[in-house]
Amino acid sequence: MVSILKKEIQSFFGSLTGYVVIGVFLLITGLMLWVFPDYSLLNYQFATLDSLFEIAPAVFLFLIPAVTMRSFAEEKQTGTLELLLTRPLRDYELILGKYLSAWLLVIIALIPTVLYYATIYQLGSPKGNLDSGAILGSYIGLAMLGGVFAAIGIFASALTNNQIVAFLLAMFLCFMVHYGFLFLSKLPIFFGAGDDLVQMLGLDYHYQSISRGIMDLADMVYFSSVIFFFLFLTQNVLEIKNR
Repeated sequence: MVSILKKEIQSFFGSLTGYVVIGVFLLITGLMLWVFPDYSLLNYQFATLDSLFEIAPAVFLFLIPAVTMRSFAEEKQTGTLELLLTRPLRDYELILGKYLSAWLLVIIALIPTVLYYATIYQLGSPKGNLDSGAILGSYIGLAMLGGVFAAIGIFASALTNNQIVAFLLAMFLCFMVHYGFLFLSKLPIFFGAGDDLVQMLGLDYHYQSISRGIMDLADMVYFSSVIFFFLFLTQNVLEIKNR
């Protein structure tokens, strides 16, 4: 697993892929947070990073599928997947190596955004007048959200040998898992407590919960369960395709 993880990380940063992903993420969030007036932090009356945590999930919907689309699709296209599977390497080790490398890239992309926190910290009146607990919770929620999207992307890539198809499928699944249940709960057939129950099935509900700075065990269990579910599906796909 470690060898696969190192290989994937070297592949990300040995080419432009890793740098482009990180650069695009920082460019989009930077423009939204400091330039575009509707989201600019400079227009807020108090120190907050709420705009970052509202924008980032939508950016992840495009960027993470772009990172994961090549994970298995490229291996199938070039015929190297069969070689990997013949090595003394279990399927789950191969999957975890590719998954953790994609998730690590997401976390690396988040690290420079700490500069946004440092800037807002200095701009607060008085200095440091902001809810650091909620910001920390939001960062953890965003990292977990990235982990789920990476697992979905790995699964989508295992389904096809076409990288574009893998990208589009992963983007669709990420959108549905994150926002789909929220939109579904708005249907008139769900009322009373029913709409809340439907929302609780989606990522957005648990992401918003963690973003309030409340580290609820139920939210962490939810994120971990969704990650495990899609990695489990990926293993089953590989087993079926290689029988």
